[in-house]
This record gives sequence, C-alpha cells and structure tokens, in this order.
Amino acid sequence: MPGRCAFCLGIAEQERPWCRACFATLPWNLPACPHCAEPLPGRPEARLCGRCLRRPPSFECSRVPLRYEQEVAFLVQRFKFEASPRAGAVLLALLEAGLSETALAWPEALVPVPLHPRRARERGFDQGEWLARRLARRLELSLVRARRCRDTPTQRGLDRDERRRNLSGAFVIEAALPHRVVLVDDVMTTGATLEALAVACRAAGAREVEAWAVARTPLQET
Repeated sequence: MPGRCAFCLGIAEQERPWCRACFATLPWNLPACPHCAEPLPGRPEARLCGRCLRRPPSFECSRVPLRYEQEVAFLVQRFKFEASPRAGAVLLALLEAGLSETALAWPEALVPVPLHPRRARERGFDQGEWLARRLARRLELSLVRARRCRDTPTQRGLDRDERRRNLSGAFVIEAALPHRVVLVDDVMTTGATLEALAVACRAAGAREVEAWAVARTPLQET
C-alpha cells in the first residue's frame, strides 16, 4: 500500500518502501567476499574466499547487498514467479540503497542476465531485464542486451563446477561494449551464470566488469 512499509505495513520512511526498523533488520550480506559476494559469517571483515583465491571470476567484483533469506527471499519469489511489480520495485530500491554513490556512478552500460526466450514466455517476463531496464533509466545508462545462445538445462542440483560447464558459451553479445560494464540479475547463486556472461562481455570489448544482484544465496545452501 502507498506510504506503507513493504515488510510490516507500518508507516514507511519518506520516499522509501520500508520503515527504518525493518530496513535495519534485513539480512544484509556483510561481510562477504568482494569477488563473488559469498557471505562470510563469523569473520570480522570482507576478504577473498578460498574459491576466489584459487580461481578468480571473470568479473572484478560483485556488489550484492542482501542475502537470499527471510523477507528478501519472499520478495524475490513474488517478483520472479508471480510477476509482482510492487515486489520488483522494492527489490530495485533495495539494490540502489545497498550501493554507494561511487558504485552507482561507475558503469558505462548495464547488461542484464537474459532468460532464454522460451523461459521468458513461460514466466511472462524476464526479471533481470526488468530490473536492469529501470535501473539504466534512473542512472541514465545504456542498456545492452545479451543473447542466450541455447536453453541450458536447469542449474538446480549442480555444484559450482557443473554450473560453469553447463553455461560455457551460453551467451553472446553482438554490440560493441564500452570499457566499464555491470551485469544485473535478481539473485546470485554460485556466480556461474554471471561468470559466463562476463566472458561474453569481455569478448565484446568490455575491459572491466562488475556483477550486481539484489541477493546472494550462500553456497552451502545451493
């Protein structure tokens, strides 16, 4: 409801879809690995996880402000599977709120993670493009669409290396990209999809690539 917190239905902060108390208690992804955004519970500060030390991803860093838990998971499910524009608007606002002004000013173009056209038709919309299109408009950035070359099998039940193999060569970008590009998705699981898209971005001319998503699923839960 307008003027009400999306989480408790109390009075929302001015121009925000949440109240101060609910915002403070959301599952913020801190600390997290700066490369893959894997949550690092029990550690005092962010540092590279073991996986990224062994095999750094093709993107420079990940900016994923929340964990895929509790109220955030509920919002994502409403957005993704019920096509709720209200849920999508709250998720986009949370992504922006979780990024610094410096981060928001960094990219020259946004590239949403694309669904295969068949899956987009089944779902009724492409959630990554929905978020990226609105974010690009707000930040006055170009939106460049990647093409999914093949309809990859489901990622559910696959480990990180299996997901990488499943998505190898899955994307192509036919337009020339500027130097600084951000990939946009709703949820980052293992990072395999964003890794494959980052490789395609570099092939299209991008020199630096970041990955942005609203929420991160801890690897032990994938």
